[in-house]
Amino acid sequence: MRMRFLGSTSEAGACPTLYETDRGTIVVQGLQVTDAEALADLRDVLDGEGAVEVPRELLTRIARQVLRDDPANAFPTSDGAPTATG
Repeated sequence: MRMRFLGSTSEAGACPTLYETDRGTIVVQGLQVTDAEALADLRDVLDGEGAVEVPRELLTRIARQVLRDDPANAFPTSDGAPTATG
């Protein structure tokens, strides 16, 4: 899998950061949620999965950026929809 940096709201490239993959998915780099009460609210967590907290403004900014970017700059997907990371 290959990833392309999308953006971050942190100083000096620290977390949280978002990446686009050549699989048509988004990878989130960030601090893992460890609060037991918050983790109890998660649904259907599989082995190997975790939760990462991301500021709303980062998601909004990246969504706007991706929507306005030239599709040639993005990794291609088969039908424009995200694919499973299986």
